[in-house]
Amino acid sequence: MKPHTDSTHNPTVNDKPTGQREFPAKVYYSAKRALTTHASGGNVLIAATVLALIIANIPGLNNLYANFWDQEIRLQVGSFNIFSHGGHPMSMLQFINDALMAIFFFTIGLEIKREVLVGELSSFKQALLPIIAAIGGMVVPVGIFWAMASGTDYIDGAAIPMATDIAFSLGILAMLGSRVPLSLKIFLTTLAVVDDIGGIIVIAAFYFTHIDPWFIIGGLALLGLLFLGSTFSIQSKIFYIGIGTIVWYLFLNSGIHPTIAGVLIAFCVPARPVFAPKKYVKQIRAAISHFNAEDDHTLSQRSILNKDQMDWLKQVESASDKVISPLQDLEDSLHPVVDYLIVPLFAFANAGICFSGMNGNSFFSGISLAIILGLVAGKFIGIFTFSWLTVKTGLAPMPAHSNWKMIGAIAMLGGIGFTVSLFIANLSFGGGSEIGNALLNNAKLGIVVGSLLAGVIGFILLHKFLPDKATEQSEYND
Repeated sequence: MKPHTDSTHNPTVNDKPTGQREFPAKVYYSAKRALTTHASGGNVLIAATVLALIIANIPGLNNLYANFWDQEIRLQVGSFNIFSHGGHPMSMLQFINDALMAIFFFTIGLEIKREVLVGELSSFKQALLPIIAAIGGMVVPVGIFWAMASGTDYIDGAAIPMATDIAFSLGILAMLGSRVPLSLKIFLTTLAVVDDIGGIIVIAAFYFTHIDPWFIIGGLALLGLLFLGSTFSIQSKIFYIGIGTIVWYLFLNSGIHPTIAGVLIAFCVPARPVFAPKKYVKQIRAAISHFNAEDDHTLSQRSILNKDQMDWLKQVESASDKVISPLQDLEDSLHPVVDYLIVPLFAFANAGICFSGMNGNSFFSGISLAIILGLVAGKFIGIFTFSWLTVKTGLAPMPAHSNWKMIGAIAMLGGIGFTVSLFIANLSFGGGSEIGNALLNNAKLGIVVGSLLAGVIGFILLHKFLPDKATEQSEYND
């Protein structure tokens, strides 16, 4: 995938700033769809978070809220319960965090695979700037947290401020409409995807319990079967979902966090359709040709099709199914479920912070302060500095129609770490002990406050530095 502009071109006064780039047309569809979906889902996520904070602090309701998540959940045949972990039924909270969030990470895996094949990550040169920016946005916040937490009992939460929440951050960009250059939206989306990859690696490497090798061997064997299915072009989504569910159960009981199974299963889903578009067009043209114009009046008067008409329309339906790859079909089908149900439900279950008995020092000390500084200062410094170094050394060009003030505002939005940060906080301190619960509550406080500050400051900066008109009509200088 090559940019439209030639990097060797010397711009005149009326040209775009040196080194800036346009994005290829083939990125537009996938990027625009992801931007729209995540931005809309961000509004529901915000509402779920606010509702959780309100309910968690209303006397009477807060006890019902807390106790509800401890209810056991079962899907049982005889004595076998698929929602069991180590022989014990899952609680409602565990079901959300370990089962439903596996679907969330499954969609992330699908998105990553698509981006690598046809999106922003398909070109190393084009992806280099957001990749390096994302690395800076992970390393610096973790370093700040590590320095502040050294020698404390909350050092295990060092990975909490490394995440960027794509739904929240793109939701804020959506509020600014067409004033935001598409290149900056794609830059932030790609950065968040790379952040997700980093989070997945951290979860796989550091958050596991007692390892059961037999469950791991069984899970890996079935993953191998899914990979073979993809290699031999098995297109059935039921094949990948059915075997994938067994892989999830094996990972759940293996000691490796089950959300990793979601990502690995996604990587096995084939991205190539059965029919090429040309063959698809031929199929539907042949089927539609059976419907003659002179028969239109009879079709309009009938409520039931005859057998031949049903067969012709079934051919169209079948061809339509085969021209869309399983990867694209699953991603398109699951995104609304994830963005409008799973992620808001996760936020509602995990963002309920009870402020009763919490002193004001919680905001300015301990794990809360470490997370706030990591998200607000660490993310900004890491993303902006690594981006600046990458551009100034000539490794990658600036995004088109942008300047360093805009990049700084986007870097601040990168500090919205909400969903994955909460997820890692639960993995770090969700063991159920009194100390762990206190740390988890304070960690949630730091995540909410840090994400809120990053979002508000980022919005203010963008509102100030973006032009008043749509970016397509304007040019920018550093």
